[in-house]
Amino acid sequence: MTIRDLLASQHTTLSYELFPPRSPAAEATLEATMEVLASTRPDFVSITYGASGSTRSTSRGVVQRLAEAHTIPPLAHLTCVDQSRAELVAVIEEYLGEGVQDFLALRGDPPKGQVDWSPHPDGLLYASELVALLREVAAAHGIDISIGVTAFPAQHALDQWRQQGLDVLRAKQDAGADFAITQVFYEVAHYEALVRDAAAEGIGLPIVPEVMPLVSVRRAYRAAELTGVPTPGELVAALEAAEDDAAALAAGVAHAAQLSADLVEAGAPGIHIITFNKHEAALALVEALGLR
Repeated sequence: MTIRDLLASQHTTLSYELFPPRSPAAEATLEATMEVLASTRPDFVSITYGASGSTRSTSRGVVQRLAEAHTIPPLAHLTCVDQSRAELVAVIEEYLGEGVQDFLALRGDPPKGQVDWSPHPDGLLYASELVALLREVAAAHGIDISIGVTAFPAQHALDQWRQQGLDVLRAKQDAGADFAITQVFYEVAHYEALVRDAAAEGIGLPIVPEVMPLVSVRRAYRAAELTGVPTPGELVAALEAAEDDAAALAAGVAHAAQLSADLVEAGAPGIHIITFNKHEAALALVEALGLR
């Protein structure tokens, strides 16, 4: 069953995001995290893909372990950044050969040290083109796949970006996308507005909200720096007031749990949890929500 099928089944999906390890110690942490998260019976787990294909082999390794050792459907990330069309086709065919059926198609961020984004001379410019390429390669091999893309509730709340974001999302749908997963946001109203406005534009993709439990002040500030989305002041204050790591984790999970519960109440088809390759906050959030 593909993620497209899961999202059509009308039950609230649970999923996680992992990233490939960059050291033996990080790999051991990831293995322990995967073991614990697997016990919650997630519907799928996404695995990020480094800029310029920098984590290509390690990303594939995580995908394989999820599918084989834990029997969890993997959602493989792909980016356009610094890769030719031929290189992308090779990666797609590798994944298809290993039985992967679900992909998240991203344009991707500029490689480290590169200020402005520019495509590979023989590559793709937009995520919608990657969606179309995935469809083309899968069809050539007679394989049914589902394709996810990204959506941006926080940016949708900004007047100057709203219509452009909808146009981009519609282009991804028209190219063959089946669902969307949001980038980080903290206001339920932003999600509701995106879903409502997308529907008005004829965009019928299920949009799964991404939730990031922030369990330290350092991580809260770092998240704002990386995403460009300000961390809510009340959450920062609660983290600053926490007497120890346990209290900070409780504060961060409580905030994420309230956001998640409100999103499910608003009709979200599932919750996608950023884990930072650690299980404590993710597991506490799942328990608080009662999703499993």
